[in-house]
Amino acid sequence: MFLKAEIFKAISFSNPVKLPLSYWLLVLLRFVLTLIPQTGYIHPDEFFQNVEVIAGDILTVDVARTWEFNPKFPIRNIFVPKIVLGPPLHLMRIVNPYSKAYLNINLLTPYYLLVIPRIFICILSLINDYCLYRICILYGQNFKNRLKIFASSYVVFVYCCRSFSNAFEMIFFSLLLLLVAECMLKSDKVIYHEEFLTEKYNQAETPVDKVKIFKLKTHLPEHSFNRVFILATLVVIGIFNRPTFVGFAFAPIFFWLHRGLGSKVVGFKDFHYRIFTFMLCGVPMTLLLILVDSSYYGYLTNADIESLKLSWDNWVVTPLNFLRYNSDTKNLKQHGLHPRWLHLIVNMPLLFNVLGIIALTTLSSNTYRFIRGQYSKLPRIQSITGLMLFSLVTPVALLSLFPHQEARFIIPVLIPLIYLYGNHLHPNEADPPKSKRLKNILCYIWYILNILLTLFFGFIHQGGIYPFANSLHREIKSYYGVHTHVITTHSYSIPTYLLQLESTTKVWKDKTTGHKYRLAPTTFLHKYGSLPINELFEKIDDVLNNAEMLLHKYKRQYRFYVASPCSLEQEIREASRAYNYIDIEQEFSYYPHFCTEAIPKFPSSRDQYCFESNVLRTNESQALDLSIYQRMSCFLKKFCFRIYRVRPANYKI
Repeated sequence: MFLKAEIFKAISFSNPVKLPLSYWLLVLLRFVLTLIPQTGYIHPDEFFQNVEVIAGDILTVDVARTWEFNPKFPIRNIFVPKIVLGPPLHLMRIVNPYSKAYLNINLLTPYYLLVIPRIFICILSLINDYCLYRICILYGQNFKNRLKIFASSYVVFVYCCRSFSNAFEMIFFSLLLLLVAECMLKSDKVIYHEEFLTEKYNQAETPVDKVKIFKLKTHLPEHSFNRVFILATLVVIGIFNRPTFVGFAFAPIFFWLHRGLGSKVVGFKDFHYRIFTFMLCGVPMTLLLILVDSSYYGYLTNADIESLKLSWDNWVVTPLNFLRYNSDTKNLKQHGLHPRWLHLIVNMPLLFNVLGIIALTTLSSNTYRFIRGQYSKLPRIQSITGLMLFSLVTPVALLSLFPHQEARFIIPVLIPLIYLYGNHLHPNEADPPKSKRLKNILCYIWYILNILLTLFFGFIHQGGIYPFANSLHREIKSYYGVHTHVITTHSYSIPTYLLQLESTTKVWKDKTTGHKYRLAPTTFLHKYGSLPINELFEKIDDVLNNAEMLLHKYKRQYRFYVASPCSLEQEIREASRAYNYIDIEQEFSYYPHFCTEAIPKFPSSRDQYCFESNVLRTNESQALDLSIYQRMSCFLKKFCFRIYRVRPANYKI
């Protein structure tokens, strides 16, 4: 009985331990930064791949459905966005009438539409923290330092609190690592005790002792197929969310399949049984997600189900469409081709700064040892270190094979990265003085760079888009029925759902007459990317002529804006001279706003723009050269987002 108790005690997991106050302050800061809100705009995909589409479905408003959701060739699964973003958006829709009536708070405004889904995602991001904490506890590692490093990363502050499919992928990856780590630990302990009891059974001299030991062996818990259904389901959901999840799931599933392989009680027969069972357990969720996508995109209708006339044309498998699309280099060229070393040389240091550099240095040393045959100095394969090492290397290596590489694609590897190298930023008592100083310096660099990057990506990068959308929403509501034209250039697209435009695709019904109708659009967002300014003015001319025609023919009042980075003001002014019948006047500006599409040039000592921008305010000063301080001030003023009002030149207020 004592031996039996010891077995179960060894297999059970440790009790939770209190977390440091500094960690909780960082978690609180994560929520505060989300509530402020963060005005930075990292990439259009944070809106248009998830929340834009789901908001259109739930709130019945006009949205921009990108090509990825085209029913003719859909490549995005709808299940994960619905599960993650559906609850907060449904909550807003249900609660809004009551909040307006009793609290005079309209939840369907840009601030709440931006913040409430992000807060929900921010809560879900704590799953990553928990998984890292549990893995450290299970394997007796220092979790306090690692959690502080993790919670202070700008990747967590910015990326993990936004509706990126990569943020969801990181959650699935963290859960997968935790589940596999638990299974590995349990299998190691069960196999150890099973081998121990087998040895004692063979050494037993009497039948009574053999029976006792045999009974103890029967009480050992089953471990070979532990968590197989949950793991298979999680992998399937992750792949449908982003097919790149195959690269992240490969290492954990490989380690799960190889648990105990090579021991006396686990052989290749168990390995093959595990593979077959894992694949079988993934079938139900695969069929469910295919059914969900096929119904959502209109491939499968109620009439088809009732008539039982189903064919291959009734089904759509979005991950396969994703792979078909991205396997064609011509398609990737539209999104930008990158060198295959970009993840390794640029994105790793950009996302993880000193930790990324430490990882690259350590991995280079391990590669050298492997080539030299110094295998004893390498991490043991069937260990938690081996799991984390392969979970870090494999995704980055596989994703580097594709010529389109964005930094956010590899954010999930933050968990294994911090587990492996997080303690390199905190000195230990056993470290020599030089090592302590180096670790302290690296720790300061980590915190300083993450503060700067949080400010840049959270508030500065494309930071004028959200404030402009907020102002535009108020103006559209104030001038209801007036046509509003907005041209954006050299900047990201305005998330349409923030404007809460009444749906022009839904069929409405008049309660009195019963007549069905559709609303005509009154707001027009023209997105021209990085179109040259001369060509842009041709578009401005066309829009203005059309608006003037509707004004004179049907009395359709209109308001027309052009939104552009301030760095393009000189080009816009010069191009406007060729259109003397168009009056383009600065309306307002939003600062700060940084965009790589129009990075301003540092002004010369006699830059005319700086004089016209009132950097120097006296007429006499125009004969003087600008000082370096004045040039710097002028340069920084160009990092803004400027809104111009467009009217005919003879327009009178």
